[in-house]
Amino acid sequence: MSITFVPTPVVQPIDASVDHAIQSIVSGASTDATCATDLAAGPWDFDARPGYGPGSSMGDVIPTGAPRQGELPAEYREASEDDLDERIRAAKATLGDRAVVLGHFYQREEVVRHADYVGDSFQLATAAKERPDAEAIVFCGVHFMAETADLLSGPDQAVILPNLAAGCSMADMADIDQVEDCWEQLADVLGDLDAQDEDGRVPVIPVTYMNSSAAIKGFVGRHGGIVCTSSNAQTVLEWAFERGRRVLFFPDQHLGRNTAKAMGVPLEQMPMWNPRKALGGSSASALVDSRVILWHGFCSVHRRFTVDQIEQARAEHPGVRVIVHPECPMAVVDAADEAGSTDYIRRAIAAATTPTTFAIGTEINLVRRLAAQFPQHEIFCLDPVVCPCSTMYRIHPGYLAWVLEELVAGRTPNRITVTAEVADPARIALERMLAAKPPVVASAR
Repeated sequence: MSITFVPTPVVQPIDASVDHAIQSIVSGASTDATCATDLAAGPWDFDARPGYGPGSSMGDVIPTGAPRQGELPAEYREASEDDLDERIRAAKATLGDRAVVLGHFYQREEVVRHADYVGDSFQLATAAKERPDAEAIVFCGVHFMAETADLLSGPDQAVILPNLAAGCSMADMADIDQVEDCWEQLADVLGDLDAQDEDGRVPVIPVTYMNSSAAIKGFVGRHGGIVCTSSNAQTVLEWAFERGRRVLFFPDQHLGRNTAKAMGVPLEQMPMWNPRKALGGSSASALVDSRVILWHGFCSVHRRFTVDQIEQARAEHPGVRVIVHPECPMAVVDAADEAGSTDYIRRAIAAATTPTTFAIGTEINLVRRLAAQFPQHEIFCLDPVVCPCSTMYRIHPGYLAWVLEELVAGRTPNRITVTAEVADPARIALERMLAAKPPVVASAR
């Protein structure tokens, strides 16, 4: 009697690298699409040019005077992926506890693999506090994140952004001069903005999303306001409504609208403030009747997602579970099964006990990483076009190797610092956010 052995199929691991996917598209090895073939080049090709670089934000207008990165030495530009990987590991080993590397969820896989902590902007800023003995905090993210880490880290710690050109187009959509001007115009309409009514509430409380500059956080701190994240926005709005008759929410209109709508605020009481128009493009009466004044800002990554993409996902994958980020437009959030922060999305997938098909509406680097980490599920990005965050993608392992080896040599490049004049009120706004805890709901017994 003969026995026939049936070989077990070899399941190839999922490649989490967006760079590999883009290189395959550009070379013709893949039939997928990318929003910009320039993404296959090194980001140093764009460092000297104004703009956010290729990717989701390439159409956004960058402010005059936005930081630019100096030339990266040729040895890092010309090194292979494996060589850079070895150099980063060697530099980290030499530095030991003297340096900590933070990696945002949206960073490319070749950078994240070297991070001591991976998370969203606030998780990483607070993670830095867990390493008070580290002389250097290398923040692989974007500029406002490095500023927040500087606000929350010790005075003797240096926060380093590997590529100074890694800004954030959403954060840049609300600069301090525009916000100060808005505040003055609101005072003309609403009266003394510090005056309390019979209930002890002022006319308006400013609320800024974490995705904003330190200067904006400082403004909020000076004017009785508070910072929020995508995971605690409702708790923060509740805090603000207890203290003000209305809220000025910036810079992301979609997070503000989606959160307030879920709390029962009518859309007609959420006028838009366009900083390029008198009274933000609204009427005085609309501002008086408002509950939430939304700043005309947005995330170009999350604006790419559409209701049509959700409908196509449902048609092609019956039973698919659609989760999107609350920075997506309202119609997309309404059409999805769930909306939540990057950490919410990660936890939702990790908690799924049976094989599930997930269609995710957030940045492609995180989606591909989740697909690789949880191969028991089918996980794909709602947008079929490979289009990473332009500015997150400016952090390349070449820059990480450079800053780490500079630290080994006793030099501190690309240090991000916030002046005390800005830092002190900005910390107040952050402390208010930390103190605004969601209510504890007693569980049934």
